[in-house]
Amino acid sequence: MSDPTTTDEDALRPLPADGKPSGGRPRRLLSAVMGDLRAVDGALYAAVAATPTPTLDRTLRHLSHAADHSKISFGIAAALALGGKRPRRAAFAGVGAIAVASASANLLGKRLVRRARPDREAARVTVDRHVPMPTSASFPSGHTASAVAFATAVGVVLPPAAVPLGALASAVGYSRIHTGVHYPGDVAAGAVLGIASAAAALAAAAAAATPSERTQALLEAARSWPRISIGAAVRQ
Repeated sequence: MSDPTTTDEDALRPLPADGKPSGGRPRRLLSAVMGDLRAVDGALYAAVAATPTPTLDRTLRHLSHAADHSKISFGIAAALALGGKRPRRAAFAGVGAIAVASASANLLGKRLVRRARPDREAARVTVDRHVPMPTSASFPSGHTASAVAFATAVGVVLPPAAVPLGALASAVGYSRIHTGVHYPGDVAAGAVLGIASAAAALAAAAAAATPSERTQALLEAARSWPRISIGAAVRQ
């Protein structure tokens, strides 16, 4: 049996010190893919910065500033807490989701990735859009994570609030790109983190609920289901 043939490229490739083949190709491929994604991310950021939107600039700047420290979400939660048992439960779920999202974004995500903030001046983001540039890392967007977490958790407990709160969270996320303080990828990651944080907060609340509270929650959900007449169903 003849020996396996080798190409000149294989013969010339140096082996690691332990004599085992290098696994550098998957790492190089991953690095190339990440480089392409960063290029797309930067291009999207530059496209938003270069698009003149004088009518939106002031509104989105105010929205971005109002979302600092989740002030909008906490204000909505306070209003919901005055609206009855179910809205109050939704408010508590939303506040719990904000706590999880904020801790995950600021204590884990930003410290692990440490992505630099965009160069707003180089991208020529108009001054009319400017909000104070945060000193923390850029990835992920904490504003987006908290807003999406709140909207998701409240929407699960109180479905009529899902669409308006989801739209508000989307606007908050976009405002962070529009004002030049985040790349689109930061906002997308913040949205995913927000959904995961809401799921974790809701699961923790469900696990902590007493059996009577679970029964009451099921009864409330059943009352909101569409009522179908048995006679009407038979006639159909």
